[in-house]
Amino acid sequence: MCQHRPPCPAASADDHTAARVVSSHPEQGWCLLCNGVVIFDDTGELAPDGHTTAPHRARPLSFAA
Repeated sequence: MCQHRPPCPAASADDHTAARVVSSHPEQGWCLLCNGVVIFDDTGELAPDGHTTAPHRARPLSFAA
């Protein structure tokens, strides 16, 4: 799928979100990466094979009193 040099990481690679954006739709909250992964503003993901990744935002810091 990817024509870039060096090629973008595959959808199954650990660094798959490092692939280039090929279609961006910020008004709808998502973008399509070169490897076929759709990433959402809430940090959720949809892989080309239909596998989903739940949003994985960092937890808020708590301070000891």
